[in-house]
Amino acid sequence: QVQLVESGGGLVQPGGSLRLSCAASGFSFRFYTMAWFRQAPGKQRELVAEITSGRGTNYPDSVKGRFTISRDNARNTVSLQMNSLKVEDTAVYYCKTSVRDSDYWGQGTQVTVSS
Repeated sequence: QVQLVESGGGLVQPGGSLRLSCAASGFSFRFYTMAWFRQAPGKQRELVAEITSGRGTNYPDSVKGRFTISRDNARNTVSLQMNSLKVEDTAVYYCKTSVRDSDYWGQGTQVTVSS
């Protein structure tokens, strides 16, 4: 079965950096688009970054130039490098993929940006 396990969250000061990782299993990872979403308290879950099987990437304006998504098909992992973090980046971050018309999510990892 499809499993996604995130790691790497934590507490960081504004302007700092964090790197999130998502370990995937149960499907042919290299053929599928992978994405990171986030959800802050009281807000809707939103797309943060996505990467296609061909390594094309997409970011919303809110993180463009600060966040970088990458994938390692040999290790079945997708990573999110987050630089110049802001207080408003505080949220639970989720890894997501869609396989055979079903969406799969990880359990989430908390990122807190605070001084």
